[in-house]
Amino acid sequence: MPGFECRLKKYRQLKEMTQEQLASQVGVRRETIMRLEKAQYNPSLKLAIDISRAVEVPIEELFIFK
Repeated sequence: MPGFECRLKKYRQLKEMTQEQLASQVGVRRETIMRLEKAQYNPSLKLAIDISRAVEVPIEELFIFK
C-alpha cells in the first residue's frame, strides 16, 4: 500500500473546529476523524470530498498519497 499523509488536523485547527464538530458535519464518528488525522484510515472519496468542503481546502492539499 502506498504511503499516506493527512494534513487534516492542521486545516481543521485553522478553522477552529473540534474533531467532534467536523465529524458531526460530515456524518462520521469522532474516532474516524482521529484515525484520519493519524493517517490510520483511508477515507472514501465521498468522505474526502465532504471533509474538503467542510474545511474549505482542496482534497489534494488534505490527503497526500505517496
